[in-house]
Amino acid sequence: MTPTFSYSDLLPLGDDTTTYRNLGSEGVSSVQHGDKTFLEISPEAISHLTETAMHDISHSCAQHICNNWRTSLKIRRPLLMIDLLR
Repeated sequence: MTPTFSYSDLLPLGDDTTTYRNLGSEGVSSVQHGDKTFLEISPEAISHLTETAMHDISHSCAQHICNNWRTSLKIRRPLLMIDLLR
């Protein structure tokens, strides 16, 4: 069975309903260079952000894979029973 195609914008305009969480401000500061202000982020803060993101992504993907696996088992289970009866 072919899934139905459904178009959605890659970067839709509108309200941002994303849930964010604060990882703290340790290692983050602002610095002045002439009349410009820049964010200065320590390597440790970037490592912390990266580790947190990878953890969140891996758990999110693992949950998605498990859900798909359970769904595919429900679909395949009758086929396996038929194969066993042959």
